[in-house]
Amino acid sequence: MNTTQTGEETKPEAGGARRQPAGRKSQQRVKDILQAGREVFSEKGYERATTAEIAQRLGVSEATVFSYFRGKRELCARVIADWYDEIIAAIETGLPREGTARQQFAFIVRTHLRLMLVHGTGMCSLVLSEGRAKHHELSAELTSLQRRYTAPLMRVLAQAQQAGQIRTDLPLRLMRSMVFGPLEHVLWDAALGHRSPDIDVTADRLVDVLWTALQPPAPAISALVQLKDDLGEAMRRYEASAANGPPPASAEKRKSKRDRADD
Repeated sequence: MNTTQTGEETKPEAGGARRQPAGRKSQQRVKDILQAGREVFSEKGYERATTAEIAQRLGVSEATVFSYFRGKRELCARVIADWYDEIIAAIETGLPREGTARQQFAFIVRTHLRLMLVHGTGMCSLVLSEGRAKHHELSAELTSLQRRYTAPLMRVLAQAQQAGQIRTDLPLRLMRSMVFGPLEHVLWDAALGHRSPDIDVTADRLVDVLWTALQPPAPAISALVQLKDDLGEAMRRYEASAANGPPPASAEKRKSKRDRADD
């Protein structure tokens, strides 16, 4: 078995091209490999997982795994892609199309948390830690996957922005980070503690906080904020002027008053 400098297990060159899963039996074999791969990657993480252990759990040779996947990286990328696809499908299928923007937003947040943690924290840990590490073997694959994964939220935010239901002074990419940042912290806490939070309670709290932050400021509040900024700027100019001493004209007037007093 060949091994690259990064430690990735790859198929021996003598093995020929990968077998295409055209038949029903081959398709089932791929599903079995992916399921075993998900279990092993969830338990061991990317670095400690091996294709040998995946094959052992299936009761097949490691060469059988390499018949369908070029190596551990390709297999892991496919495992994560399938996992993302399941979550995307659940969001797109269950999204309340006739609901309000807030209802759609709440559904995405709740579904994201539930499906990320429904089968434990293993896959979540894989994506958050090893999968996102700088210069990691999976970085390129995950960038594309995460773009597809966040697309449903981006569509909801874009539609809400066009309808004036959320603020328009922030780019959508920043709003996306505002949403997934707190979600990621919740998932990190669950992964590190190996326990799942109360998903409904946590989702409700997150939605309340995040949706409030996304709301456009009320006109009266905007006017008060602008007035505060204007007054602050005026005070800064006044203090700067006072620090530089009185203007020459004022000094001359005081001199004239002293001269008249002397007379």
